[in-house]
Amino acid sequence: MALTSSQQEHPFAHLIDTLQTEKNEAQKYFNPQKLGDPKYERLPLSIRVLLESAIRKCDGFYVKQEDVDNILNWEERQNEAEIPFFPARVLLQDFTGIPAMVDLAAMRDAVAKNGIDPNLINPKCPTDLIVDHSLQIDFSKCAIQNAPNPGGGDGQGTGPRLGPARSSPRNSQCGGQRGSCSKGSCSDAPSNASRAPSVQIENTPLLCPFHLQPVSEQDTAVRNQEMELIRNKERLQFFKWCSKAFKNVTVVPPDIGSVHQVNLEYLSQVVQEIGGFVYPDTVVGTDSHTTMINGLGILGWGVGGIESEAVMLGQPVSLTLPHVVGCRLVGSISTLATSIDIVLGITKHLRQASVGGKFVEFFGPGVSQLSAADRTTIANMCPEYNATVSFFPVDDTTLKHFKQTNFTEEKLEVMERYLKAVKLFRSSDDQTEDPQYSEVIEINLASIVPCVSGPKRPQDRVPVPCMKEDFLNCLNEKVGFKGFHIPKEKQCITVPFLHEGTEYFLSHGSVVIAAVISCTNNCNPSVMLTAGLLAKKAVEAGLTVKPYIRTSLAPGSGMVTHYLNASGVLPYLSQLGFEVIGYGCATCVGNTAPLPESVVDAIKQGDLVACGVLSGNRHFEGRLCDCVRANYLASPPLVVAYAITGTVGIDFEKEPIGFNPEGKEVYLKDVWPSKEEVQDVEEHTVVASVFRELRSRMQKGSTYWSNLDAPDALLFPWDPKSTYIRCPPFFSKLSKEMPTPVSIDNAHALLFLGDKVTTDHISPAGSIARVSAAARYLQSKRLTPREFNSYGARRGNDAVMTRGTFASIKLQNRFIGKTGPKTLHIPSGQTLDVFEAAERYQRDGVPLIILAGKEYGSGNSRDWAAKGPYLLGVRAVIAESFEKMHKNHLVGMGIAPLQFLPGQNADSLELCGKERFSISIPEEFTPQQELTVMTSTGKCFRVVALFENEMDVAFYRHGGILKYVARGMLQ
Repeated sequence: MALTSSQQEHPFAHLIDTLQTEKNEAQKYFNPQKLGDPKYERLPLSIRVLLESAIRKCDGFYVKQEDVDNILNWEERQNEAEIPFFPARVLLQDFTGIPAMVDLAAMRDAVAKNGIDPNLINPKCPTDLIVDHSLQIDFSKCAIQNAPNPGGGDGQGTGPRLGPARSSPRNSQCGGQRGSCSKGSCSDAPSNASRAPSVQIENTPLLCPFHLQPVSEQDTAVRNQEMELIRNKERLQFFKWCSKAFKNVTVVPPDIGSVHQVNLEYLSQVVQEIGGFVYPDTVVGTDSHTTMINGLGILGWGVGGIESEAVMLGQPVSLTLPHVVGCRLVGSISTLATSIDIVLGITKHLRQASVGGKFVEFFGPGVSQLSAADRTTIANMCPEYNATVSFFPVDDTTLKHFKQTNFTEEKLEVMERYLKAVKLFRSSDDQTEDPQYSEVIEINLASIVPCVSGPKRPQDRVPVPCMKEDFLNCLNEKVGFKGFHIPKEKQCITVPFLHEGTEYFLSHGSVVIAAVISCTNNCNPSVMLTAGLLAKKAVEAGLTVKPYIRTSLAPGSGMVTHYLNASGVLPYLSQLGFEVIGYGCATCVGNTAPLPESVVDAIKQGDLVACGVLSGNRHFEGRLCDCVRANYLASPPLVVAYAITGTVGIDFEKEPIGFNPEGKEVYLKDVWPSKEEVQDVEEHTVVASVFRELRSRMQKGSTYWSNLDAPDALLFPWDPKSTYIRCPPFFSKLSKEMPTPVSIDNAHALLFLGDKVTTDHISPAGSIARVSAAARYLQSKRLTPREFNSYGARRGNDAVMTRGTFASIKLQNRFIGKTGPKTLHIPSGQTLDVFEAAERYQRDGVPLIILAGKEYGSGNSRDWAAKGPYLLGVRAVIAESFEKMHKNHLVGMGIAPLQFLPGQNADSLELCGKERFSISIPEEFTPQQELTVMTSTGKCFRVVALFENEMDVAFYRHGGILKYVARGMLQ
């Protein structure tokens, strides 16, 4: 960020310092410590990031010295002062990013029509758009094992057997099998086709879900990607045009990675180095889980589409100086606790602490025990406990993590020197560095104990130290959710049996199934590595798993097998019987190979409560096998541990899990790997491998993307036949000069709504109903219902999105008295679709308002929840209260958010909604000004115009932020 003129013109030029590196490459930075104010070191580190941004961006217009003072005086001004924030970059995913890019393309058209060079329209803030939300599963793997009796009972498998997968299904028809359909090739299958019921497939081939046509395993990803590219070709061509036409825009094409993976592993910089200046990396993104990046010490959170467009166009994010909750982590993590236990435990504490809408910042000696993966996972859970961010300042653990990534030694040196120079680097053990927080909550990591779930339901959690006692209680209890009601005299019975010529014994609690599955809740690499390292130590200690126990290892993907093999633990898992049996759902859906007959006979002879232990997500009684009554969900390493012991009736702290060849007792603590061991292997094996893979994919790119045709013009050539991409009418009446504010005269209420109308009510994102206005529009374009796709996929087409506004079947409109996307056209008395009513009003030149109750616009941020009403002709929304982000979106689209005075609402004012409303708007008005509303029945009441600052007023007077920026170019 080079200063464009003399540095002395910057109000904080005296804070500019020089950062020297070992290579003597001097770079400049703003050093807030040179303010000489002791309050700086008392600020939470997340607030220091906001302060640095305000200092660096202070221009007397967007950011004033008063804003800097407010942030510096955070302790007194928190929850009061409204401050501007300029993030370093913007992160878009394709569903929410396409409206923003369509608007920029339309803005180019508008300025070009006025004789201005369209090449001047570019994002001012670096913007990354990741195409990752388009993939749908058109081809998948049937994961049922090829076993003659998958249920383990007396019955034989009943599912039909299909032949082996054909080697080249691309050009084949779905046929050659009894009962096959005649729909044609798999590429013709609709994306929303119903999945056929599960069938038993020989050699576990992959299936077209519409035709049940086998597809080779290697072909699956390719076929799904081909369908993605065919279905979204128009959108992808537009994105590619954006990547060529706009400066400051980077498009990451499909099949590279998810938005958060790419952000964490490729885009994150921690420290930006641009124009000779160094400053903290910060980001806002159009996905609620953008918060994940805070785990790496990068401040960032999710915003709505209109806010992201504003930042792209050089406007700041406006936020109230936040309340910051310090989360002090103390205590030592339990030896048996996995990363999943820790993440879920901390999440539970934060949910109970009521941190909604606040910043959470972690500190204390316990932080150093969390790996970078743990931190990003906790930060990713922000939507679960409703915090704005969960910030982990950079420390030695973070630096160690980045050494395995794409950062060079020179980059790491600049990062460390800069962060230490401006006090943004933390040492968790040094309490003298602890800042002042709004409040502090303390979480003792030692209180987070590992649990298993069972024996019949996943919600019945049992702490591992209490497992033995809990199982004995289950034997005693009456038959029910947990009990088996085994008579006291039969609880100690043991049954001998022969297996492969050797005698063994079974009793209540004996483990006969042990399955390690790395799906959903166990996809974190650390838990699988813990299981592998445990197996390694157990084998080295001479421990074994009894051969009659049905063991298996079903990784969630080939990557799991890769890093287990690369870390050297896979052979040890195999030695204990945990061999890779394939990829997909297996044991937890009942696809367990039958138990040995001698085991089944022993269980039946003693009426034993035998056990299965698995690391899946479902385990209802009898699901794994009809003779296995008790089933427990456990972490992968605990599955291995229980397999070694052969019983769930063990107290790991007091009893050995086995004996070595010399007869010496071996306890679980002797073979359980330390967290440091796991983290070291994870960083050097998993992280390094993942980053190498992502770098390779980014550099190699996609062949399809490289070959995809896209226009080279400065202006996008809109296709009038397109139903995905359409030039929006936001600039259709763009004048060079800002218009004089016009009062709203004789407006009708389009809708009369109650409390808690969400953005899902206003702008649905799901499927397009066949009887909706949007459906009729698409049908007029000769599309069939199966080609409608979703509102989310068609966000680049204003004609679809406007017709989808207020199209929710759950909309409760008081004009109608029942739920549905209907309203009353007051002049005619007819009940119409909301779009049709609005169309009539606009044709007659009648302005519109909306009456609403409390918390209007709550829920997920959604740009079309403001754009849609604007295009319907809505000029103002009068409500009891607004969700703040949606209120900002209304202002950003030139819709006035008006709030009833305290104690007043539509009912107290005896409004029926059918009146005509006139709202007097003066030529010169100020933030939070009261305005007068007159009705056609003679009622008069006051409302507050919720414009927070002069920028809000300017946006409204221009007719929204898009016109504000466009006029700036014209002038």
